Amino acid sequence: QGRTELNLKEKSSTENSASLECGRVRTMDLKFNSSRKYISISVPSKTQTMSPHIKSIDDIVVLGMNLSKFNKLTQFFICVAGVFVFYLIYGYVQELIFSVEGFKPYGWYLTLVQFAFYSIFGLIELQLTQDKRRRIPGKTYMIIAFLTVGTMGLSNTSLGYLNYPTQVIFKCCKLIPVMLGGVFIQGKRYNIADVSAAVCMSLGLIWFTLADSTIAPNFNLTGVMLISLALCADAVIGNVQEKAMKLHNASNSEMVLYSYSIGFVYILLGLMCTSGLGPAAAFCSKNPVRTYGYAFLFSLTGYFGISFVLALIKIFGALLAVTVTTGRKAMTIVLSFVFFAKPFTFQYVWSGLLVVLGIFLNVYSKNMDKIRLPSLNNLMNKFVEGKKSRTLAQNV
Repeated sequence: QGRTELNLKEKSSTENSASLECGRVRTMDLKFNSSRKYISISVPSKTQTMSPHIKSIDDIVVLGMNLSKFNKLTQFFICVAGVFVFYLIYGYVQELIFSVEGFKPYGWYLTLVQFAFYSIFGLIELQLTQDKRRRIPGKTYMIIAFLTVGTMGLSNTSLGYLNYPTQVIFKCCKLIPVMLGGVFIQGKRYNIADVSAAVCMSLGLIWFTLADSTIAPNFNLTGVMLISLALCADAVIGNVQEKAMKLHNASNSEMVLYSYSIGFVYILLGLMCTSGLGPAAAFCSKNPVRTYGYAFLFSLTGYFGISFVLALIKIFGALLAVTVTTGRKAMTIVLSFVFFAKPFTFQYVWSGLLVVLGIFLNVYSKNMDKIRLPSLNNLMNKFVEGKKSRTLAQNV
């Protein structure tokens, strides 16, 4: 019996030691597994190779400048300065190109050169990133490229028939084709603010166009048709680009490279089929500085400008970005009348203010929770309270 008790004690001690060893092994295994898990989810430092899509969460880099190092106010002023400087130069050079005698019929050739420069800029920017893969399918890029060609090609060509301020006013009214497409294609219903915005923009456009047709000697309805078609393409392309970039997590440089390079091929084939390539190239070769030189500056400033617009949207949201770009377009129209001689009437001012009112109503309808306009009752109460306080002060 003593031996049996001794054997049982030895067994129990052996089992205890085995269980302790198993526990230690399990503990070590858990620690090892946890350490492996920790390693698998660890994020590399900024100095290590990392996808630009992950970097973009923290770092906002524009033209090699990291805006994340500055405070919000400095970021805002840098973005606004970039938008105004580059886009004002963009608009000035665009009108300067079409002021060259004999260049007006070659708007599509200018778009071809612009697409070539944009493709080069996009390729350079893509080479500077770590992730160079194409994420969006080729069929989607073919559709986006077609819409891009329609937007920019028709817009550039319309300047051969319209004054530059008229073209800018039309480009401010992208809401109209968007709303019409939503009603007839998707069966959408809009609130009173959206409808009022579309009415203001339409009336402003009609008034501006009538003023242009009355005093401009080179007015042509062909220009109105071209810029209207460009607006329709522009209204569609924004939705397609946004959906494709969100669905496939693509970068801006990838979008620029593939959409503009495919669009370059489209325009090149179109000009070759219509025999428009030879005469345009011959005309530009006679004065390369005023054609290709201006086209390079035109493309470069446009490419830089859109980088600052995207940064503005990313940091401060679309509401502030729309406000800044609308102010930029208004400044572009003013500078167009200052630097380039053209007829002027105050109808331009009133119709432009109608369009600006329409833009404000459109922004307000999309941000009603952020923009709270005071009601008539609140205004009356404030007026009565102010009157009472003034009366009390006088009595005292």
